[in-house]
Amino acid sequence: RTLFDLPGSTDLTLTVVVPKERVRDVPSQALVRVRSRADGRAYLGVVSAGPFAEPDGIKGDSPILTAVATHGGDYLPPYHGRVHVSLLGEELDDGTLVPPRLRPLPNSPVFVLGDAESRQVLKCEGDIRLGLAAGHEGVVVGVPSDKKAVLPRHTAILGTTGGGKSTTVAGFVKQAADAGVAVVLLDVEGEYVHLHEPADNPGMMKALAARGVAPAGLKPGGMTLHHLVGRDPANPRHPDLRPFSLQFARLSPFTVMEMIGANDAQQERYLFAYDLCKALLREVGIFPEKNKSDADRERQEKLSHRIDEFDRGWPRMKLSHLLDVVGVCKAKVAKTPFAPFNAAFRTPEADQFFQARVDAKQMPGSVSSWGKLLSLLWRLNRLAVFDRHTDGAKFADYAAMLEPGRVNVIDLSDAGMTELSNIAIADLLRGIQEAQEAAYKKFEAGAAPKPPRVLVVIEEAHEFLSDERIDKMPILFQQVARIAKRGRKRWLGLCFVTQLPGHLPKQVLGLCNSFVLHKLTDPGVVSLLKRTVPGVEDALWDRLPALAPGQAIASFPHLTRPLLVSIDPAPGKL
Repeated sequence: RTLFDLPGSTDLTLTVVVPKERVRDVPSQALVRVRSRADGRAYLGVVSAGPFAEPDGIKGDSPILTAVATHGGDYLPPYHGRVHVSLLGEELDDGTLVPPRLRPLPNSPVFVLGDAESRQVLKCEGDIRLGLAAGHEGVVVGVPSDKKAVLPRHTAILGTTGGGKSTTVAGFVKQAADAGVAVVLLDVEGEYVHLHEPADNPGMMKALAARGVAPAGLKPGGMTLHHLVGRDPANPRHPDLRPFSLQFARLSPFTVMEMIGANDAQQERYLFAYDLCKALLREVGIFPEKNKSDADRERQEKLSHRIDEFDRGWPRMKLSHLLDVVGVCKAKVAKTPFAPFNAAFRTPEADQFFQARVDAKQMPGSVSSWGKLLSLLWRLNRLAVFDRHTDGAKFADYAAMLEPGRVNVIDLSDAGMTELSNIAIADLLRGIQEAQEAAYKKFEAGAAPKPPRVLVVIEEAHEFLSDERIDKMPILFQQVARIAKRGRKRWLGLCFVTQLPGHLPKQVLGLCNSFVLHKLTDPGVVSLLKRTVPGVEDALWDRLPALAPGQAIASFPHLTRPLLVSIDPAPGKL
């Protein structure tokens, strides 16, 4: 029953006393219904603290109880339980919850809700299972994959090392794939390259058995492991291993300038050479192509006019093309000979173009500045990942990736440098978004079935999108923000995973509507999240630094309130 309010009482909180024999029926996070006496109003609430044990009639720290406990006595006075309840709202006759205008009166009876009614109140149903709600033995917390207001509104999985993020991600990926979602997992550490195999860790096996779940990998043939050309995969024995190369033409020139760290003067030379290269590709018939039908050429011309160079680069432009053009520009300024590498640039037609368009007197910069730009581009070229088709490598087939229920793990563990991983991630995100856009256009035109729901998981997101990196690479973040905003309309959801959420800029957290928060001990990070994640009560924030591995606070738009969840162990091998 409810107690009287005290001078320190606050709105939406109640103190409830519990008989001794009922103390274990009201664990933290249990849902309760308060029947206010006299006025007949009903309120729903959640146990936010307790249960605490208090002796009847005397204080818990009274001298006699202190003396008995100190000297090993076994006297136990009659006692009762006390819990703090946070009100969720007033319950109308039709079951609707509305903000409470009044408070339950003192000595009102309080009832614990059963699991079935708790599920109904919490609205925690979903075909992607996360785990069990704390305070309930049988309330499963799930995420609905078919609600556009949930996954496409983007998710953040945050927590310190050892808190259980990888287990959460592995289980989330398998459940999403089983629900028919196409999953692309950007794995920079090689943690998920064995997800097609069942779990074999003894601790994980024991945890699975406790939940009544058998170890199981992804469905047969449901996972593809992609790795960069020339890099070793973390699991070379995977049955579906596919090397891929990056397409330089897909990268925005502004993104490239940011990635190579070009200063203002070098950016000026880069854009000069880039525009020159575009004109040369047109002149020699690489794009738009000359040896095509009038209809095809007209289509390519229209495409060239629609290109937004803040989004992508010029079609069919290769890094070797740009290296040749910069090399010619440097040679013109230095008045030295230069032989282009590309055969298409060694033709009389190309030579006439250079003679007419490259005038050393009108070109910006000195020999040294052109040389520095050339060295930056050669450094990029030495990564040997652009437009390479050796060892069976191809450009990533994004349309094939977006097959319902398929998991595509992008193994970037052998990239060797953060810049290369970031280039690959930027290219992959852009390719996935373009493929989903194209699929939706066909669907809207009635030429294809509805495209699948897509989930893109970005592991170690702080390395890709950090505060420092966004200051230096604003175009990259703007690209991600555009993909996030467009993805919401096209069933393309992003999931950011990081152990250092304090390094993520506020703009990235602002893109997310759903959060899974594992153990976080940094007060500054907790303070930031308090301003970002809505609806989490103070009692849950206080528990965040002490969460056990596998526990997490889940906040999703479909839930009535954020919940403390015991995350299911991952059935696949990590």
